[in-house]
Amino acid sequence: MRYAFVQAHQQQFRVARLCRALHVSRSGYYDWQRREPSARQQEDVKLLAAIEQTHQTCRQAYGAEKTWRALNANGVACGKHRVARLRRQAGIEALRKQRFRRLEKHSLLGPAPNRLQRQFTVQCPNKVWVGDITVVPTRTGWLYLAVLLDLYSRSVIGWSMAEKADRRLLIHTLQMALARRRPDPGLLHHSDRGAQYSSAEYRGMLKDHGIIISMSAKGDPYDNAVAESFFSNLKNELTHHKVFHSREHARLAIFNYIEVFYNRQRIHQGLGYRTPAQVEASVS
Repeated sequence: MRYAFVQAHQQQFRVARLCRALHVSRSGYYDWQRREPSARQQEDVKLLAAIEQTHQTCRQAYGAEKTWRALNANGVACGKHRVARLRRQAGIEALRKQRFRRLEKHSLLGPAPNRLQRQFTVQCPNKVWVGDITVVPTRTGWLYLAVLLDLYSRSVIGWSMAEKADRRLLIHTLQMALARRRPDPGLLHHSDRGAQYSSAEYRGMLKDHGIIISMSAKGDPYDNAVAESFFSNLKNELTHHKVFHSREHARLAIFNYIEVFYNRQRIHQGLGYRTPAQVEASVS
């Protein structure tokens, strides 16, 4: 299979370089090339090219299972074990998650009770929204990102970026979500106990729209696991592997990640290997 990999990439790289990287001899490759490949080998070469295209399109985030499902969704008929074998033989691996230190947040006002209680499965949209804030480093300074996700579809329904992590960052995020979803009163809003979420202005805005406030226990990220997972994916699939030369550079990349890739293209195991957009469309 390594010879097939060389053949699939010889237009991009020199054969000698590919052979050295894969620890095969050039003479062995040319001998293999002169032999008539079997129908199965020819199919493997085509499938490997499709696997690699999916690997790049999905930001190197998918393992064998998600790659197989994405290929099938795009009309490429293949077996899961065959995809896993070809990925393994070609050395294709998903980017590994990196551990990171969370941004330390301090409460200034009294927290609301934890009404969510880790009930992360809901039956319809606009029942529970979860929010969080993270920081993205750039060469011109920090860029703060706030998001709100609908727990039903895991879709990012509101987001905002700014140089400071103040209440206005959250207000802009909430305004976007409200404009997009127009929820009925009774929606549950869950977050951590950060000062921004505890501000009187932000909590007053939630109450004005009939939104019930819920907050995690002190220092327990598992109480807000869905929002934490989103930021973990963002960092693993984008920010930990990219140098942003400016805040504007980061803004454009994060916008593309959220609105193009995450909401519309990235499949989730917890959603039955569907995208947030597909889940939303199933109830609209």
